[in-house]
Amino acid sequence: MADYSEEDRRILEYLRDSVSRGESYFRAKNIAEQLGLSSKQVGARLPRLAEEADEVEIEKWGRARSTTWRVTPTG
Repeated sequence: MADYSEEDRRILEYLRDSVSRGESYFRAKNIAEQLGLSSKQVGARLPRLAEEADEVEIEKWGRARSTTWRVTPTG
């Protein structure tokens, strides 16, 4: 996790904690509100984190008005 920015680490920690509580679907806007970031900051990072993160599996799930991301534990 050393290559991640502070924002990346905060997003991953939030997703990991949320998934452990049974949540699976997220929108950048909702993550941003919880972390005090902008939805653009979160939305720009999620595709890269989907490729690089080992802690959780992040996949683009659907797009209506905004992209929904499905997050599941790895392993």
